[in-house]
Amino acid sequence: MTDQTLPLEKSAPIKPKLSRDDWVMRIFVLGIGLWLVVTILMPLYAMLSKAVQNKDGVFIGLQNFTEYFSTPALFNSISNSFFIAGISTVLTISLASVFAFILCRSTIPGKAVFKGIALLPLLAPSILPGISFVYLFGQQGVLKFVLGDYSIYGPIGVVMGEVFYTFPHALMILIAAFSIADARLFEAAVVLRTSRIRTFFTVTLPGIKYGLISAIFVVFTLVITDFGIPKVIGGQYNVLATDIYRQVIGQQNFEMGAVVSVVLLFPAFLAFAVDRFVQRKQVAMLTARAVPYEPKPHAVLNRIFFIYCCLIGIMIVGIIGMAAYASFVTFWPYNMALSLNNYDFDLMDGGGWDAFYNSLEMAAYVAVFGTTIIFTGAYMVEKSKGFKFMRGLIQFFCMIPMAVPGMVLGLAYIFFFNHPDNPLGIIYGTLPILVIVTIAHFYTVSHLTAMTALKQMDPEFETVSASLKVPFVRTFLKVTVPVCLPAILDISIYLFVNAMTTVSAVIFLYSSDTSLASIAALNMDDAGDVAPAAAMCMVIVATSASVRVLHALLTRGIARKSQAWRAR
Repeated sequence: MTDQTLPLEKSAPIKPKLSRDDWVMRIFVLGIGLWLVVTILMPLYAMLSKAVQNKDGVFIGLQNFTEYFSTPALFNSISNSFFIAGISTVLTISLASVFAFILCRSTIPGKAVFKGIALLPLLAPSILPGISFVYLFGQQGVLKFVLGDYSIYGPIGVVMGEVFYTFPHALMILIAAFSIADARLFEAAVVLRTSRIRTFFTVTLPGIKYGLISAIFVVFTLVITDFGIPKVIGGQYNVLATDIYRQVIGQQNFEMGAVVSVVLLFPAFLAFAVDRFVQRKQVAMLTARAVPYEPKPHAVLNRIFFIYCCLIGIMIVGIIGMAAYASFVTFWPYNMALSLNNYDFDLMDGGGWDAFYNSLEMAAYVAVFGTTIIFTGAYMVEKSKGFKFMRGLIQFFCMIPMAVPGMVLGLAYIFFFNHPDNPLGIIYGTLPILVIVTIAHFYTVSHLTAMTALKQMDPEFETVSASLKVPFVRTFLKVTVPVCLPAILDISIYLFVNAMTTVSAVIFLYSSDTSLASIAALNMDDAGDVAPAAAMCMVIVATSASVRVLHALLTRGIARKSQAWRAR
């Protein structure tokens, strides 16, 4: 009897049975998706719809856009915005690239101090440099002779303010780029007797090109969408961001404000899309065989580098210090005696000390609820099984806020939440809507931070927990959160500081009872109370700095305890 091979029948692929935890995680994923739709997509859709309607809500196609582009005063704002963004980007990237190179590739003393000083602008609202430059280079400024016949009110002042404002953003990206280097490439250049200049263009520059491109687009986007600096020191030099404000607040022309918002949305979205495309082309610069680069001392270059860092540090400290000094002057320039009169905000227009307390409350809510929502959402997107299409779609939704300027998002919230048919309209004009728009505005960076931390964890944590029938909630609280605690703390402080300093996202949404510190400073400057505006900015800076220091001190022990496993 011969053996006979029987044909095997093809069986359908076996789909794993979903557990209760899998269903719960999918519900959470849908919940995060719904949150993003309501807080980002639907408001943007309402704004886009408004741009093609008249004041009666009737669809009129592109008539509003035709009117916009046929009005020279409005259309010129586009060229002005691109001019300011282009010049500011070139200056910022040039200055920040040299500074980052010195911090990463030299042996000068005090690099930690220089880095800390360079990041100080992150603690201040964007209107602070504008106010400071008024006291430095204005008609009654201490250095008014520097500009000669030129005025600080206009493109010169705006560019100077934007460079100060965007410098730390570019610096952080470039430091990350310069920190990654393979010493073997530089050793080969030395062996081949390659000049320093040629080594820079053949080794250093190619190694940082992706970080450099990313920094360029980040700075360009920040400048072209910024509102605070052009509003304070732009004078009659109109840009897109100030046009939105004038159309909505000055003329109550919401339809034209929506049109300008759409126009502003295009360069911001284009810059973001190009940056994402470039990042996808990025390849690993460090391999397993790479040797960490250790800078070698060079007496002459170190002196030059140290002087350069000192000059940049003096400029940054000088700008903030000028605002601080002006805030204590009784009545500039007629009574230069120092006093606390400018800190009596209750006597000024803008909301008084209540505005500051509102900012503290809002920032605390944003830090707590924002961190919870964003980290939990990132965990569900990264760790849930299957559901690939929905998870990919939510990942795309999470990237949208990075490409949406704050003013555009704030105006979109007016059209969506203030609509009479929207049941969520009950939160319009309240503190919760300010919390929601701030979380939405800064969602992307926080989400990417959370995803980076979660991707460093081996998926076997969840696999083992599932095999032991441990609920995912317990794994999340007992394993994931402690391991990712440094990232969670970074997200919370990032959200808090940005909530304290933001202007553009909340400029259209506050009420008389919910005025914020940054808005109060802007309103005081509008009313001519420039010194009290500087005082409010300094209160914001002091608060942000104090919270950062307190955050570091309070969390050091917690982080050390939760990260003890890393030392094993």
